[in-house]
Amino acid sequence: MGCRLAIAGVTGAVGQEFLSILEQREFPFDSLKMLASSRSKGKKITFKGKEYIVEELTENSFNDIDIALFSAGGSRSKQFAQAVVDAGAVMVDNSSAFRMDPEVPLVIPEINPEAIKDNKGIIANPNCSTIIGIVPVWPLHKANPVKRIIVSTYQAASGAGQSAMLELEHQAQEILDGKEPTCNAFPCQIAFNCFCHNSALGPNGYNEEEMKMVKETRKIFDCPEIAITCTCIRIPVFRAHCESINLEFTEPITPDQVRDLLSTAPGVTLMDDRENNRHPMPIDASGNDDIYVGHIRQDESIPENRGINLWVAGDQLRKGAALNAVQIAEKLL
Repeated sequence: MGCRLAIAGVTGAVGQEFLSILEQREFPFDSLKMLASSRSKGKKITFKGKEYIVEELTENSFNDIDIALFSAGGSRSKQFAQAVVDAGAVMVDNSSAFRMDPEVPLVIPEINPEAIKDNKGIIANPNCSTIIGIVPVWPLHKANPVKRIIVSTYQAASGAGQSAMLELEHQAQEILDGKEPTCNAFPCQIAFNCFCHNSALGPNGYNEEEMKMVKETRKIFDCPEIAITCTCIRIPVFRAHCESINLEFTEPITPDQVRDLLSTAPGVTLMDDRENNRHPMPIDASGNDDIYVGHIRQDESIPENRGINLWVAGDQLRKGAALNAVQIAEKLL
């Protein structure tokens, strides 16, 4: 038996990815309501051979809904959360609105699916960089506790939405045509360039994206003492994030042990071909569900073989956003 499903923010990049993943995974639903802002009201979307009319997202949208997948922005999530809960539905929220709320489970199904049952009507989807980074770290951490994580991200335009992906495309054409690039979605030129993540800087000098990774990892791992530091960077790639991850373990560990652990890890694909220097790239991960892991090396600067370097690539719109939310919805069923 299926559920009564709603998608809030259905016309956005993640909303469209929700539809793709729901179809591919044959998610069982009895009814589907497509919701967006007043600007998109009346728009027609064909899904699984049926035409749907986009409705305006309001407080009354959830009276006949069991699960609401939200990717409409943090302010919208906060605005409509109580309406979802009052209707007896469960919000699976892709924004940052509730991630650090102690009353709200923050879930990656490969890591902490047991947290889902503690929901009070809202379940938070982690930040895309957090998901992509820690899905492959978790099986290693379970086998040999990680003491410290150093992450540098190489984040695609898709993290800032459909308009940012279009801006990358348009800017590249403008520059190749000898014109000045037009900047709207990003504060800086994204084509043929890279820059510090465009989220706000805090008083400690870290941007919001960097601090999300720190705080969310500690919550998901239920490990407040784990040491984490991040540098988050935008690069001119359409839709898959990459991350350089340095891990310091409690006990010695070798690259071969890491490969063995990751070879059976859910949601992970090894791509670690040293002989041909072939490791994960954004084009490998784009459109795919797994996190790709390679360039696995001993960190020789950490004594007693307790350090490992990894390189990962994951599709920001799929596992980094829509897929993770759909997996949570599947667990709710």
